[in-house]
Amino acid sequence: MRILSINSGSSSLKYALHDIGADGGEVEVERGNLRRIGLDDSVFEWRVASGQPARRASLPRKTPRMSTGAARRIPRRKSLRLLPLPDHETAMEELVRHLRRRGLEQTIGGLGHRVVHGGSRYRAPKLVTPRLLDGLRELERLAPDHLPDEIAALEYFGGRFPGTGQVACFDTAFHRHMPAAARALPLPRDLERDGVVRYGFHGLSCEYVMGRLGSEPAGAARRVIIAHLGNGASMTAVKDGRGIDTSMGFTPTGGLMMSTRSGDLDPGVIFFLLREKGLDRDELAALINDGSGLLGASGISGDMQDLLALEEKEPSAAAAVALFCHLARRQLGGLTFVLEGLDTLVFTGGIGQKSPAVRARICAGLEFIGLRLNARLNRQNAGLVSAADSAIEVRVVETDEELMIARHTAQLLRQTRKESHD
Repeated sequence: MRILSINSGSSSLKYALHDIGADGGEVEVERGNLRRIGLDDSVFEWRVASGQPARRASLPRKTPRMSTGAARRIPRRKSLRLLPLPDHETAMEELVRHLRRRGLEQTIGGLGHRVVHGGSRYRAPKLVTPRLLDGLRELERLAPDHLPDEIAALEYFGGRFPGTGQVACFDTAFHRHMPAAARALPLPRDLERDGVVRYGFHGLSCEYVMGRLGSEPAGAARRVIIAHLGNGASMTAVKDGRGIDTSMGFTPTGGLMMSTRSGDLDPGVIFFLLREKGLDRDELAALINDGSGLLGASGISGDMQDLLALEEKEPSAAAAVALFCHLARRQLGGLTFVLEGLDTLVFTGGIGQKSPAVRARICAGLEFIGLRLNARLNRQNAGLVSAADSAIEVRVVETDEELMIARHTAQLLRQTRKESHD
């Protein structure tokens, strides 16, 4: 079954096409990203895979075998087009035109969507129906910066691909097993009835990573911390395959410092900004979500690679990188205590996968808990970067939310069709 996976962000529209076989075979056909939506220099880039069948990638020895592998992705051709993308609707129209030009539009047997927020109601992938759309509209108040665009995408693609099943895959679902103490916020209890609790995000990435590691209860991956470090950043504690705590909470703004998001703040800072700086609600939201994090702390850029390249001559760049690594170490320590120890630390996301310097600084001085990096393997971005004598494995895993979406979508559509025929 050929699945089109849609991953809609605030200024991007990522997609991937996978052939998901009933026997578990997986082949990536194409993937791309329409990014910088709403800006003058919007870009549409894509790459076409070789069409080779999926192979189960193997991790270095010392971990359980992967329960699920990565779909084989061999770039054959990479293309880039500069074009105006003033809004998400224009981006979606351009994607459909592209699929039609490539002769792919009629081959799609199912569509899967990443939906950032499922609240407490949606704890597993769901077929997209009018009832589901109504339910998501009721949740917009919990994620006003994400859900409206995602609902619009569900409606748009439903209209362009009538009769093709759509599945919503929720980024919060992985965290559904968090204990009550991890979900609660220290606020009056009656606010819980309004949905004011900790949900956690980056769940599709966490699920993919755990599939790559395997989750044998007695294996080396029993107590895992997943450090998803990218434009959005979070850490998640996983015990025996289940998420038990995470840094993001009520919204994806909380927790770790990010590219342009502040992460956790003393609430008194909010009061100060409202009272002393006279910011209104929209200005405050823009500051915390779009003008803080690495960008705000450096005053230069929200891109970690830019800041690493400049830190020797720009003190503010060095200070922003140091703050990011310090806050990540603080979060890592807290989650290690929640897990009552640590067996495996996984770095993923754009920074986690591609920045040896950040990994090294986060892990520096942690020999007292048995964590040692192999400097050479870390510089090479190897899959296993911990030293041979390290009591804690340190892994680098390239995440693939789109493949996780495709798997869920194919499974649910096949299950639904089987049930309708029985």
